[in-house]
Amino acid sequence: MRFWKYHGLGNDFILFEDPKAPVDPAAVTRLCDRRTGIGADGILYVRPDPEADAYMKIMNSDGSEAEMCGNGIRCLAKHLHDRSPEPRDRLRINTLAGVMDTRIVASRGETSEVSVDMGAPRMECRDIPMDCDGRFIDRGIEVDGLEIKGTAVSMGNPHFIIFQELPDDEVRRLGPLVHAHPVFPRKTNVEFVRPRDGRLEVTVFERGAGWTQACGTGACATAVAAGLKGIAPLGSDVQVRLPGGDLTINVMKDLSMVRMTGPAARVFQGEVDI
Repeated sequence: MRFWKYHGLGNDFILFEDPKAPVDPAAVTRLCDRRTGIGADGILYVRPDPEADAYMKIMNSDGSEAEMCGNGIRCLAKHLHDRSPEPRDRLRINTLAGVMDTRIVASRGETSEVSVDMGAPRMECRDIPMDCDGRFIDRGIEVDGLEIKGTAVSMGNPHFIIFQELPDDEVRRLGPLVHAHPVFPRKTNVEFVRPRDGRLEVTVFERGAGWTQACGTGACATAVAAGLKGIAPLGSDVQVRLPGGDLTINVMKDLSMVRMTGPAARVFQGEVDI
């Protein structure tokens, strides 16, 4: 079966067009294994959609399904644009989190950068989801005897953004614990943020994939949380630095839209026995 390998800032994906591509958790985990499979943080499946140019199904490397993936949607938009006989610079891609509008920046027929209108952030606890009411902004949860303060935001998938200054070893220890905290019934992505020189430096523990090089929805959620705390401006471009590189995020002042802009790269293509 034919596949393509893409990455967005090091957050890497296997992409299948074939409708027979496996989606069962055991096969997904095997294909994403970096020693015995192709190796990836997740799998993207291109499907036809009556409401959009395509539907994107996303499976994490642990076999769970994700509602949305910011780096993945840039990769899929690049794939559609670069392989189309009549490429267009705007594509609508449907996901479990809704239809996303993407804008392609191309050079000599090949996509170099993609902007995605990611929709409005969801702030109500029950929408994230969290087992509490109201909004969870700069509030604490108890993790292994410590109070960890953070802000909860959904960008179609849950995020918990932490601005506390923590040593690197504590970040590595706490990431998996916060991700599985019982207040998050579906678990959560976790962002540890350090504002530096006008940028937001972010380390991400992703739900379903663990520590990754980048998380597009996490960068968006971080910019929202930073805007609410007054750390970063709303209505202007904000640079979010992840281990794999930078994304540009713009959160509208009324929180009606978050726009993400960043690169996507094709690594190789091949065939795999299923």
